[in-house]
Order: sequence, then C-alpha cells, then structure tokens
Amino acid sequence: MIEVKYFGAVAEKTKCEFEKLSFSEVSLQKLLQDLNEKYEFEALTFSVAVNQKIVSKTTDFTLQTSDVVALLPPFAGG
Repeated sequence: MIEVKYFGAVAEKTKCEFEKLSFSEVSLQKLLQDLNEKYEFEALTFSVAVNQKIVSKTTDFTLQTSDVVALLPPFAGG
C-alpha cells in the first residue's frame, strides 16, 4: 500500500487528508495521473514529496509499496 497525504487546497479538493492505495510498484507520474483523473487537479499547484523529501522530477521516480507521498501547497517565505 502506498499512502498519499493531502494538504491545503489539495485536501479541500479531495475532501480527505489521506488515503491508502494498492500498488505493488508504480511510477510517481502514473500515480499523479490517476489521482488527477479521480480528483481533477487542473487548477491546483502543489509540490510532491516522497518519504518527506521533495521530488522535482516525477517522471524518473518509481514508488515502492511502503512509500508515503504528500501533495503539498505552495510554500510562502516569511
């Protein structure tokens, strides 16, 4: 199971804070495509973190069954 956590506007759109998805092995890009089809994220901007590390290139990343993916709102400095 891969756990996906949602924060900010993404959590508002999905109407949940997290969900667990069954995949044995999947690319991060495929997971994001599936979630976009399910929740229609078109207008949302968010960063993606895997196991608490920001991932800048989602196309090159393969997830493992124990990974935790977080969809994070844009950060503001202060």
